[in-house]
Amino acid sequence: MTSAYIRARHPAVATLTTIALAAAAGPALSAGFALQENSGSGLGNAYAGGAAAAEDASTVWANPAGMSRLGQSQVAGALNLIKPSLKFSNANSVAAAQQPLGNNGGDAGSLAAVPNLYFTMPIAPQWVAGIGVNAPFGLTTEYDDGWIGRFQGLKSDLMTINVNPAVSWQALPNLALGVGLNYQYLDATFTSNANYSAALLAAAAVNGIAPGSPTYNAIAQATPGLTSNTELSGSDHAWGWNLGVLFDIDKDHRLGAHYRSGLKYTVSGQVAFANPQLPALSPPLAAIVGQLAAGVNSQVLYGSGVTSQIELPEIVNVSYFGRLNERWDLVADLQYTGWSSIQALTFTRSDGSPLQSTTENFDDAWRIAVGVNYRHDANWLFRGGLAYDQSPVQDGFRTVRLPDADRTWLAGGARYQFSPQLWLDVGAAYLWVRSAGIDDIGSSNFGQPPNPASSGRVNGSYNNSTVILSGQLTYAF
Repeated sequence: MTSAYIRARHPAVATLTTIALAAAAGPALSAGFALQENSGSGLGNAYAGGAAAAEDASTVWANPAGMSRLGQSQVAGALNLIKPSLKFSNANSVAAAQQPLGNNGGDAGSLAAVPNLYFTMPIAPQWVAGIGVNAPFGLTTEYDDGWIGRFQGLKSDLMTINVNPAVSWQALPNLALGVGLNYQYLDATFTSNANYSAALLAAAAVNGIAPGSPTYNAIAQATPGLTSNTELSGSDHAWGWNLGVLFDIDKDHRLGAHYRSGLKYTVSGQVAFANPQLPALSPPLAAIVGQLAAGVNSQVLYGSGVTSQIELPEIVNVSYFGRLNERWDLVADLQYTGWSSIQALTFTRSDGSPLQSTTENFDDAWRIAVGVNYRHDANWLFRGGLAYDQSPVQDGFRTVRLPDADRTWLAGGARYQFSPQLWLDVGAAYLWVRSAGIDDIGSSNFGQPPNPASSGRVNGSYNNSTVILSGQLTYAF
């Protein structure tokens, strides 16, 4: 019989499928965690006013129209260190069948280093060209082995690299326009465990060994706590575009607006399973369990190629920059991110059979920020900023790979001018994240609903925060 026939005739195979696909959980890839940290100079203001500030070459990313204000060639390099803290507290979690409950996972936040590099150059009267290389989306989380949610996710590592050539045109004395093209590469790796013990029992039921029978009970007693290690990896590239405008209200006040298109990916990769060795069993039981294990290894927990389609969101910024007097500037920013482009994530095997689908139901999100600059003297400028950042994750759909919630930013920074051609920007920020409840039982597989018997239930809350440190060196020539 084909595996498709067995699935149709025997609903118990849905349990095996759920067990297998807990390892390929989609939320890490679908999270599309947007990294605001695309310059070192902007962090001190909590990235307020980014589309209007146009103070250095990092405006290639924030608003390419701002390149028209720079006046000369610039190169800017930045390094952003991001350390999130994600700590789970258990409430009413339930162990998966044949498995211990497990631990709380430790601190799942991992230190990430996010570099940026920008270059701008006047190419003709009223025209400036530039290019930026940065990482606009990323995610790094890793739980301790044996944690409660190991069947939903262990490690999530998502990286993007964006290359953005752009050009600006000073159309009028008080109006500049900018446009850019974006090539973006995405690479992701996600790991978790699969409940091999429950898979053997599900296979036994499929093969006519009735639950509660002596043989079934003997298998259950002899094979508890077996797990498979699973790794899902994939990559792709995509193209997008961005468009900006910068309008001078007068010599001291300006408005900027910037649009970045969404990017559509078809991620291709592999899913691999490292299945456990069976324990020593009596010869009659060993023969039965060995045959069941062979079926599990070949029909459910087997490696194959996989694909998944995802559209990362469009982003819109509207910003204000105002010089209040010789000492003080005021900056403000409103950002919209179209996260509703991600409603579900589905993985398909290379033979066309569905692997797993996770409902995400991301909401569109808003971010509002305000900041100030204080010019102490010719060398020193000091910055401060506040921001409120909505999460796209809805409370009823939070997952262990992205246990995100709304957050508040408090930021500060400084610039030291070594000379008119060379300066250093530094910044730091602390992000308070709202307490996030979670009730995660996994994903749908082969059209069947999630099965907490195979993956357990992660029920509790997260206490999250993030620390960011940035430095940027800019040289003008």
